[in-house]
Amino acid sequence: MADPENRIESSDVHLVRADGREITLVGTAHISRESADLVREVIERERPDTVCIELDAQRYEALSQKQRWESLDLKQIIRNRQLAPLLANLLLASYQKRLGGALGVVPGTELLEAAKVADELGIEVALCDRDVRVTLRRAWASMSLWNKAQLMATFFASIFESPELTEEDLRRIRDRDVLTELMDELGEALPDLKRVLIDERDTYLAQRIREASGKRIVAVVGAGHVEGMKRALQESRDVDLSAIDEIPPLAAWVKWIGWGVPTVILGGLAWIGITKGAAAAGENLAFWVVANGVPSLIGAIVALAHPVVIVSAFFVAPVTSLIPVVGAGYVLAFLQAYLQPPLVSELERVSDDISTPTAWWRNRLLRILLVFILTTVGSLIGTYVGGIEIVSNLF
Repeated sequence: MADPENRIESSDVHLVRADGREITLVGTAHISRESADLVREVIERERPDTVCIELDAQRYEALSQKQRWESLDLKQIIRNRQLAPLLANLLLASYQKRLGGALGVVPGTELLEAAKVADELGIEVALCDRDVRVTLRRAWASMSLWNKAQLMATFFASIFESPELTEEDLRRIRDRDVLTELMDELGEALPDLKRVLIDERDTYLAQRIREASGKRIVAVVGAGHVEGMKRALQESRDVDLSAIDEIPPLAAWVKWIGWGVPTVILGGLAWIGITKGAAAAGENLAFWVVANGVPSLIGAIVALAHPVVIVSAFFVAPVTSLIPVVGAGYVLAFLQAYLQPPLVSELERVSDDISTPTAWWRNRLLRILLVFILTTVGSLIGTYVGGIEIVSNLF
């Protein structure tokens, strides 16, 4: 047990006493060598009963095993309509990797260091973060369509930047006042996103730490969570996490739109056939097919998709636009993955390739994502153009 008089004093280390226990919060930057050194120093000095880490099982496995890409079931990911979360993960991983590369440290090093030191000292390790898939899905669901577009545009812009941060920059960012300002700015710009990414996880991490065994705990978390976790831990009350540990269902209006569009299109074609004859209905149906098929076909061509995928795009888009539970992008991405599956070597370097524009066409995984993105956009354009034409011919 550490001598209280010899506790490590640092603006990144915070002691919280709650429920008769001592919890030492170590606020870190996930791309900082200095943070990794601090984590080892604190754990070796404190010798706690448990070390809690801001990781879930999936992220811990990915970090500790260098991402076993050969086990990635891409087809299953597509079937489960998880390409968008995969893309978000890749973008974030790439950005963090480039930041870490500039400082000569792998992102998440300090979290792995915490687990390594705990194992060396025979200390129990608790993975306390929420499943990253739940966090991403809740974050995505929390945003408006406009905010989603802004976020994706920012993500795509960031992957082609060359960030330059020094350890001094990181020390400044970890400063309490700067972090408070950053959190406040995020809360003003995207309050729902901050609620999911920061506030909910503050609550989640604090509760999981309460559930950890032992009287003395060291918790290694991102610096941005420290203030919120201190408040949550000092409340000294158990929290039911079920409400923030589930993926919210789609809003009712989204479902109405999803089923409303095909209902209007099919109903409109039927009405045109009744009032104006089969020939007029046939002309409108042909326009719908062309309006949907051509933009999706162009998207597949631009993505340099497999020839079979390019041809299929013309026929798939008009049909899937009338089936809310199936998207053209997912069907065509699945077909692309089947015809040209990515090599293990391409999967392993994807976080490097993603920041190079031309590599999106060379790397097969990124090309699958291109097929998904561009054919989905093409289908959306076609649905809008074709739908307007059919509705205009109703009167």
